[in-house]
Parts: sequence; C-alpha cells; structure tokens
Amino acid sequence: MNSLVSYDDSDSDTERTEHLKAFPKEHSVKSFAMSFSSRVYENDDLSKDRTSNMCSGLSSTNKDINKADCHNHAKTYFSGAYSTPSVNATTSFASALRDTKRPASDAADSNTTVKPYIPKRLRQEQLHNNDSVGKVDTVSHTQFSKSIALENVYRVSDYLKPFLLSKYTSTEIPRNLVFQMNEHTGPVNRVQWCPVRQHSHLLLSASMDTTIKIWNGVDSGKCLNTFSHHSGAVRDSQWSACGQKILSGGFDSMLYLTDVETGKALFNARNEFKIGVVRFHPNDHNLCVCGGFSPALRAWDMRTDKVIHIYKAGVQQHFEVLFLPGGKEFLSTTDSVSRDSADRTIIAWDFQTAAKISNQIFHERYTCPSLALHPKESIFVAQTNGNYMALFSTQRPYKMDKKKRFEGHKVEGFAVGCEFSPDGSLLVTGSSEGTVSFYSYHTARIVRSISGDGSACISVNFHPVLSSLLATSYWDGQIRIWQ
Repeated sequence: MNSLVSYDDSDSDTERTEHLKAFPKEHSVKSFAMSFSSRVYENDDLSKDRTSNMCSGLSSTNKDINKADCHNHAKTYFSGAYSTPSVNATTSFASALRDTKRPASDAADSNTTVKPYIPKRLRQEQLHNNDSVGKVDTVSHTQFSKSIALENVYRVSDYLKPFLLSKYTSTEIPRNLVFQMNEHTGPVNRVQWCPVRQHSHLLLSASMDTTIKIWNGVDSGKCLNTFSHHSGAVRDSQWSACGQKILSGGFDSMLYLTDVETGKALFNARNEFKIGVVRFHPNDHNLCVCGGFSPALRAWDMRTDKVIHIYKAGVQQHFEVLFLPGGKEFLSTTDSVSRDSADRTIIAWDFQTAAKISNQIFHERYTCPSLALHPKESIFVAQTNGNYMALFSTQRPYKMDKKKRFEGHKVEGFAVGCEFSPDGSLLVTGSSEGTVSFYSYHTARIVRSISGDGSACISVNFHPVLSSLLATSYWDGQIRIWQ
C-alpha cells in the first residue's frame, strides 16, 4: 500500500529527491512547501518564518501573482537544499510534482501500518475480553470482515430508496428470474422478507442444513450473514416486527431468539419435542408460541425464560400456527384425521386462557400444512394435502367458503406454503412439482404459473414494498428471486 513515508535527515540530494517523489501528487503546492520546509529547516530557528513567507508567496490562487512568481518563490526557498525539476515560467510547480512517481512499496517504513476501522461495539467487546482499558488489539481479517458485513446489513438499499415513500400499488405477477442463491446444502423450509420497509432488502431463510441465513435479496443476491446456533435441522423461523431479531425452532428441540446485528442468541430454551413451527405474538414480541412433534403447544415469555401457557390437544403433532387479527386468538393445524371427518384438523385457541374455542372448523379428510391471513378482509386460507386451498372466515364460527376452491397445483405430503399478495388480489403457492402458481383471489383461477425443475417449492413470500418481487425456496436448497 503506497503511503506518505518519513526519512532520516540527511544532506544527500538523492534522499531529498526521493522525499519529493514520495509526496502524494494530489496535495497542494502549499501543503508540500510547508511539509518540506519544516523538515529541511528542522534545526533552524528561522524555519517558521521561512515557511510562512514561502507559503504566502505560493498562495497565488486569490491574488494577482503569476506562475513565474510562484516558481521563483519556490526556487528561492529551496535553493541549496535540492535541485528543482526544470520547468519554464509557464509550467506550474504542481504539474511538475504530478509528473513524479510514487516510491516503491518496499521503500515504505516497515513500522508504518494501517489498522482497519473497528466498530464501537467490537472495540467494547475487546476491552471487556482483555480486561484492560485503552488497549485494543488489531482484529483478525475474519473478525474485520464480519464487522463490515454487520454494518452493511442495515444499509438502506439504493434500489429500494425511490419506492420507500410511495404507497404499495397493485401487485404485478413476476416473470423473470433475478437471483438464484445456492449456499444452503439442505432443503429451505422458510423464506421471509424483513417487515421493516427501509430494511426490506433483507431476506431470511431457514434450512434443514442447521443454518439460518440473511441475504441481500434486492441488490446483489449475496449472503450477508449465517447463524449456526442449531445443532439440528431448522424447521421454521420468523422476523420480529422491528427487524432486529429472528425467532427460530428446529429438530434439535431448541428455541432461539437471535440478534441480527451481533449474531448472539438473546434467548434459548429446550423443549421436550422437535419444533416444527414458531410464531411471535403480534402485539407483544416478548411472547411466542411453538409447536411440533407433541400433543401440546407452548407459549414462552422470553423475558423470564418461562412457559406461560400450554395448549393441549389429543393429537400427535402440530404443523402450523396463525394468529388472528387482534392477537387474542390463534389457529393451529394438526395431523388428526379420522375415517369420516377431520375433526381437530384446524383448532382455534384463546391465547390467554389456553382454552379451545373450536375444533370443528374443517371437516374434510386432509391435513393442512400451512395457513395464511388475508391482508384486508376477515379471511384466512388453508393449504390442504388434497391439492387445493380453502377459504375460511376469521370470525367465529370460522365458516368455510364452499364456493371458492383454489386447485390446480399438487402438494402430495410436502409442507407447501401459500400467501396472499400485499394488496390481497393474488394468492400464490408452491407445489410438490416445483411450480409456482398465481391465483386470482376473486375468481379462484390460475392466472400464471412459473415452472420449476422438479424440486418441490416449499415457501413463497411477496416483497412488502416492491409490487412484483417474489422469493421462493426449494427442497434442493435453492432460493430464487423473481421479478
């Protein structure tokens, strides 16, 4: 790295010339003159006066002093100290300096090092770890790269800036593949855009390879950070409403709350069952509900690390949890299917009392791997293993709309996700064949399909700001961004 270097005092013309060459050409003549004069007359009592006089002579920008005068001033004060380059009266001294070359890299002082910038948070952590105040060692290249990545996570996307102040208009159906990310080595169970508008370029993914990743899904398609708290497959994850934390659960029976900026686990709890679904309470993000391979759901208070409610049902496992508007009630889907009906397939719960409100919502003999809430109407949709989606009211007694049925895609036992567009006009779903199907909410007809490569499409998520951006994840570990 080329830099300004210092040399020992000497009367040698060669060393003085090298010093002149080492001076960066972008500096002004005035700055160079001051620096050089103070070094040449280092032991001279008149150095200050000479430097001042010389600089006043060289400051000809706002005065009626021509270039020849500037050259004469420089020649007068440098006379006897070194030989100046031969320049005529019409050639400025600065242009002569620009023609010189920088010194070779090996000419630099070996003791001169450039330390990378260390963020305040890392400096404080280092001070704590070293038990010393005022002593900060240079962080390793890996630590420095990680700190830069963390700083860039919450940088506002240049692409998003023009759209942040405008309202979301009608949703457009994406047609082209923008990014394809392949860093996960296992099936990706969940993708979700950050809900905070100015940070909605961030995409969360949870995978069976035991990792959670944060991506820049708008500008570059690159992975910004990876969290590896889980020792087993990560089955589900969710952003907090503030966009600063991530809730996750997996087959290692662990529940984690991770700080996105530091990567630290703010909360962790072990359950007696493999976790398949996690959800924040919509009104209080210190509370969450988790379920999985167990007859009971659990509500945790992450401030006290305690279970505050247990929701018991006569089933073997829970697939999905969906909070209804207001947060007082929520739904869960189970594996309970009998010969004649599917009682308890969808159960409505009271969050505070843990009482069942209804277990007679869906009466067909299919399980429901996912649920989604309509953004504007009192409607929710249930994805079923009968290769169709059904609509239900969010108001008691949660009646099913028998006139609308969204069918034409295949589920076939996969936990295929579905979602409404932000304006509520479209319903999108993945499929076991890898296709992405877009249904009109009003007509229940397929308006477009994006074909896949045969690997099941598990999760789909519309962007909250850009009206034509969609993220999809697949069983083979791929994540794709469409626009």
